Amino acid sequence: MDKDKYFFRAVIYAIQKDKILLVDMKNPKASAPLDPWLGRVVALADGQHTIQELIDFLASQYPGGAPENLADTIESVIKRLQETHVIHFSDEPVELPYYLALPANEQDPEKAKALIEKDGFIAG
Repeated sequence: MDKDKYFFRAVIYAIQKDKILLVDMKNPKASAPLDPWLGRVVALADGQHTIQELIDFLASQYPGGAPENLADTIESVIKRLQETHVIHFSDEPVELPYYLALPANEQDPEKAKALIEKDGFIAG
């Protein structure tokens, strides 16, 4: 895995208490929480950081030192998210549109809907 790639989410997400959910815009109530590792990576997939920066950041969250297999775990999570088209990669930083940049529950719903329609993000 090329750890110099920037990673960014290609889905709308929400935060519910301490859970990250992928939002199905056609059926928002059907959204279910992600596994904590998947959710953490989705929430951090802002297009402004490389995979290596993600690994370094998550490793820094362990005061006694990161587990030996942390990088492998993160790479596995990233691969799963990429295979399901939840995240994508870029050689350069990516500016996410409003409706992908913020959790859905922190957005102005009318603004998000208008931008989604304008961009053709979700086929009607």
